[in-house]
Amino acid sequence: MTRFSANLGFLWADLPIVDAIHAAHAAGFDAVECHWPYDHDPADVKAALDETGLAMLGLNTLRGDVAGGDNGLAALPGREDEARVAIDRAIAYAGAINTPNIHVMAGFAEGVRAEASFIDNLRHATAAAPDITFLIEPLNHHDAPGYFLNHTDQARRMIESVGASNLKLMFDCYHVQILEGDLTRRLRANLDITGHIQFAGVPSRGRPDEGEIDYRHVFAHIAEIGYDAPLGAEYKPEGGDTDASLGWMRTLR
Repeated sequence: MTRFSANLGFLWADLPIVDAIHAAHAAGFDAVECHWPYDHDPADVKAALDETGLAMLGLNTLRGDVAGGDNGLAALPGREDEARVAIDRAIAYAGAINTPNIHVMAGFAEGVRAEASFIDNLRHATAAAPDITFLIEPLNHHDAPGYFLNHTDQARRMIESVGASNLKLMFDCYHVQILEGDLTRRLRANLDITGHIQFAGVPSRGRPDEGEIDYRHVFAHIAEIGYDAPLGAEYKPEGGDTDASLGWMRTLR
């Protein structure tokens, strides 16, 4: 049976994170993950996780000056100090709530200097917390035009350049379908570097049983190739009503 993790960045986003954790548990999710939990006391988050028995699988590094156009810092030349502060803060928070994965957000950048900054910051992260897995995620050019990381082949090159066993790919089926397509072959080809898998409907980023991807086939393929960790539901419920959107869990589990 496929296990699912609720991404609380989109699901129950109208609730405080502690209440969202309880809502995910009540809905039958096997784990949770989030984007930026830093405004919430980690002790409260940890208590909610302990009460429900859910694990918080991952969180993101801060994006930087969002109002100024930032969407991550790790690939921005000249802002290495800021990037490492964000990484270190994520490490501290993840440690406080026993979260095993941190998504290091690259940001809007391009070129060899950006690549060098990204690699150096990832080396800092992986050395600073060898017990945490750091994830990098290609984002598609419609939702995040100009984002540094935009292909699984590029992600593999970054991972091989850093050379750390605790650096992996976040394989988001939604982004990869838009960027590259050929999902089942891409999943198999990148299984060796994949640390977490996410999904959403394409092209709307809505519920996964709508749109152009047959997730019954994709999830069966994921099980067939030997990946058995919870899959991250990172979709935007129509009208913001998460509970009304969850019918897919019965048909796709």
